[in-house]
Amino acid sequence: MGKLLPMGRPRTNDAAVRERLVACATEMFATHPQESVTVRALATAAGTSTAAVYTLFQGKDGLIREVRDQAVAGLFQDLTAVPGSKAALEDLYALAVAYRQWGREHRHLYAVLFGGAQSFVPSTRVGDRDPVRPLVTAIDRAVADRILEGDTTLIAVSLWVALHGLVTLELAGGLDGAAAETAFRSTIDAVLRGWATPAAFPGLRRPDPVP
Repeated sequence: MGKLLPMGRPRTNDAAVRERLVACATEMFATHPQESVTVRALATAAGTSTAAVYTLFQGKDGLIREVRDQAVAGLFQDLTAVPGSKAALEDLYALAVAYRQWGREHRHLYAVLFGGAQSFVPSTRVGDRDPVRPLVTAIDRAVADRILEGDTTLIAVSLWVALHGLVTLELAGGLDGAAAETAFRSTIDAVLRGWATPAAFPGLRRPDPVP
């Protein structure tokens, strides 16, 4: 009779375990207070051991950073994928639509990035891979073209505040269907008109869609 081979330890550092931990952490951090989510709960949800969290992420804080980094990268990727045009204003509308779409398709990542594990705090400094960088670039063009006037950062923050409020209400079920579409269109119009130059103001209201 051959010798029994010792059972190997569960793998704690492969790509599949890492992916499961990030996916489970994303949902748990989005739906529970950060303080209430333990390393053991994260490991159990991912079907692995607590050692995996420390081996792969050096602990819960490292896993939080990874989830947030993935959210930032995903939103940045989708916004930078929006095709540019010669009209800065059209680009701003397209970016607003893409932002809303990303939030609707990635509700847990959105909650982690903008109100879950680590809340977003707008900064006066926008990095090259900051999710709002494409918005800032389009706003810079609109200011240069004398369509908008004002400080680019302030315009970007006001537009983000409006977008965030709309997306948050929609994800919470406070807006849906035609009401969500109307609120989105009219709110973005209002924000941009608030920063418009006198000459550009009359043309900034977009026509209502035909029923």
